[in-house]
Amino acid sequence: MLKAGVLGAGHLGKIHLRLLAQSEHYELIGFYDADEIHAQQIVKEFGYTYFDSITKLIKAVDVVDIVTPTFAHFETAKKAIESGKHVFIEKPITNTVAEAEELIALAKKHHVKGQVGHVERFNPAFTAVNDKINNPMFIETHRLAEFNPRGTDVPVVLDLMIHDIDAILSVIDSDVKNVTASGVAVISETPDIANARIEFENGCVANLTASRISLKNMRKTRFFQKDAYISVDFFEKKCEVVKMKDAPKEPGEFDMILQNAEGVQKQIYFENSEIGDNNAILDELNAFATAITNDTTPIVSLEQATAALKVALAVIEDFSV
Repeated sequence: MLKAGVLGAGHLGKIHLRLLAQSEHYELIGFYDADEIHAQQIVKEFGYTYFDSITKLIKAVDVVDIVTPTFAHFETAKKAIESGKHVFIEKPITNTVAEAEELIALAKKHHVKGQVGHVERFNPAFTAVNDKINNPMFIETHRLAEFNPRGTDVPVVLDLMIHDIDAILSVIDSDVKNVTASGVAVISETPDIANARIEFENGCVANLTASRISLKNMRKTRFFQKDAYISVDFFEKKCEVVKMKDAPKEPGEFDMILQNAEGVQKQIYFENSEIGDNNAILDELNAFATAITNDTTPIVSLEQATAALKVALAVIEDFSV
């Protein structure tokens, strides 16, 4: 079992602590949090071991799980990597691309692995159809959330939209050609609602909408590709695959048949995908342990997380143009 320690014991940090404690891949050594009063409350409630310095925690573990605010990701990850420790970093990887690229270089230099917490990659609705997404040419996403002041320290793009950016980049085998965006700051100092259009070199277009002041929660992505429509509901953990094929010469009574202007007939049919019941955060943590143990590339590598950050920052930059 890998010895693991958590940096940051806020809302998400406490979830990581609980899951690491129950994982068969890790031995939870303890945690550090800058708020000592809060930390002692956690010790009293859950019995986790508290370290009074980041350095002491890093020294005691094999894997450092960084669940601090984004502004602290770079310095804490750098310290851990330079100490020869593997790092799991919550999204976004860092504040800037330069910081992310430095972490990539340091990880290679010190022969350690890094993974970033783009948890939707492990959402069972997405993993159920991942192998069916084949060269989509139009993608539409809506990620809407009810207001929560906990995430307003960063723009909605880095808080919410980056989940969809990462998921899209993971299934598109093409470079980004152009990014245009608009955003509105309603209740925060940074945009709370944003829309972005990402154009890829292969002609694919992705239209993304994110809001953190919605009246309801929604996390849906639709992929349109030749002869198929794939819908993923990340919130409800449901998916739908609608496909088309040449219509049979003698259609059945309940077959759905479409005919175009040229008289060509196509049959619409549904492919059901089995969706497992999983905890996506536990899965991503365990996947990282497997990558370390087997010396394989993590599912969400530092490089992939940096690519998502580049696009997210390009979206934010276009707000001011």
